[in-house]
Amino acid sequence: MTIRAILAGRNGPVHTAEGSESVTAVVCRLTEQRIGAVPVMDGERVIGIFSERDVIHCLNAHGGDALGLLVRDVMTAPAITIDADTPILGALSLMTRRRIRHLPVVAGDALVGFISIGDLVKYRIESIEAEAAAMRDYIAGS
Repeated sequence: MTIRAILAGRNGPVHTAEGSESVTAVVCRLTEQRIGAVPVMDGERVIGIFSERDVIHCLNAHGGDALGLLVRDVMTAPAITIDADTPILGALSLMTRRRIRHLPVVAGDALVGFISIGDLVKYRIESIEAEAAAMRDYIAGS
């Protein structure tokens, strides 16, 4: 299975930020949307990711002044991206190796989705449960 399968079940917009926005503005968006990260965009191109971890690092380095900084100055960049044809296990492996929790999904330079490690784990659990149910049905039918 590929990332395309996860994206197919999605509806609604991907929340993003611009590098010129303040940390305060984007922290408010993260809170309001109950999300942990956003891709940072320059037009249609992903230039970084701004996450809860970036907020913590920024506060540690700058104290209360952190909230007035621009996202482009504190985001994680460059963003590690994948395409929709990336296998789900490949994306999980990449996230584990790089110790990241979010991946922008791109087609060329354009953002087409944004996935979290939680999305991938949920998909894997559902797949394993479906396989187990099919195996139980097969055994019961024998």
